[in-house]
Amino acid sequence: MRTKSYHKRRVNVITLGCSKNLVDSEVLMGELDQLGFDVKHESDEDQDIVIINTCGFIESAKKESIDTILQFAQAKEKGFIEKLYVTGCLSERYKDELKNEIPEVDAFFGTRDLPKILKQLKTDYKKELTGERLLTTPSHYAYLKISEGCDRPCSFCAIPLMRGGHQSVPIEKLVDQAKHLADKGVKELLLIAQDLTYYGLDLYKKRRLADLLNELCKVDGIEWIRLHYLFPSGFPEDVLYVIKEQPKICNYIDIPVQHINDEVLKNMRRGITKEKTTELIFKMRNIIPDIAIRTSIMVGFPGETEEQFNELLQWLNEIKFDRLGVFTYSHEENTTAYSMKDNVPQKIKKQRADAVMLQQQEISFQLNQKKIGKIFKTIIDRKENEYWIGRTEYDSPDIDNEVLIKDTGIKLEIGKFYSVKIEQAEEFDLYGNIIH
Repeated sequence: MRTKSYHKRRVNVITLGCSKNLVDSEVLMGELDQLGFDVKHESDEDQDIVIINTCGFIESAKKESIDTILQFAQAKEKGFIEKLYVTGCLSERYKDELKNEIPEVDAFFGTRDLPKILKQLKTDYKKELTGERLLTTPSHYAYLKISEGCDRPCSFCAIPLMRGGHQSVPIEKLVDQAKHLADKGVKELLLIAQDLTYYGLDLYKKRRLADLLNELCKVDGIEWIRLHYLFPSGFPEDVLYVIKEQPKICNYIDIPVQHINDEVLKNMRRGITKEKTTELIFKMRNIIPDIAIRTSIMVGFPGETEEQFNELLQWLNEIKFDRLGVFTYSHEENTTAYSMKDNVPQKIKKQRADAVMLQQQEISFQLNQKKIGKIFKTIIDRKENEYWIGRTEYDSPDIDNEVLIKDTGIKLEIGKFYSVKIEQAEEFDLYGNIIH
């Protein structure tokens, strides 16, 4: 059992879920650090206080969040920690139920409750410290969240229930944050939001992602800017021309299409058709021939037939996305789709997801073979055993291809760019040598 002491209060922040949650944790940690706490992220050491930032997006994420809360609730009962707090999406959505089920938690907070968390810790939220983040990523790249919440009506998605409506961060504030990150050594900004294309509609009454990108490109020290989560419906075409014209912006777009059958898209309330989606993809490749496009696919949506799934599979084989992620439909209460019968068995959902990834594996292999013999600007992320691990502009951290460079005794610098010639390629890995 721990005894009372007068050391700096130690806080361990646990982050579950997406990169948007990670940014929230970094902001919280930055505030706590500036206010005199000893803050760690996902530390294995004993801490006085544990704050769990939860995810509640789909069933598997909810289970992981609940299991993590229970794990630390048990640690608290045994006296290994003094206080346990829970925040984030799951807490926003199920606060009352969680209070009843897990009374060991000292307090639950929602997704926009940072001042309340700090008040609970008997300290004050300082708005002027908002830009002060403790980065959990390697120091050469960072996520930049340009807006919060979502106004899209997707029938399967519970995010608006947890994150609220869309709120853009003003351009000047984002530029200040980018400058601050650049001063700390960040070279790559990964722009994130529930939907980047919606940026500016609330503040400026029009889409202003292109304007924001042009301003961020002026920030000294930033060499790469990467775009994640661009909704296909109402896609602002001017963004494509900014990507084409601005050398700092990676030729990379993350555009979740979810499905391609018109009936499924209608039931998903995606606001777009197969024809318009296909037209948009071709337009992207026409304007930026060198573009790498990442997408997300959902299988097993209520009513999805074998014929509709096969249409999706065939379309994906024709389009050949550079990067692809797939997940199975999760029946979420209080969403529009919840009124529909979740009639695709879990076993079938998994089979369909596996079929998509098996096909994508072959597509990725074919595309990677075309890279052999070519030279790419590559940023070094880390060292693992006998390899230096890097990425090209066509790859985002953790989710995309990596470039493996054999350690031949030449010291490389993490966070520095090198020219790398690709000598060998597998489904999701490239092997290359430094070109001097």
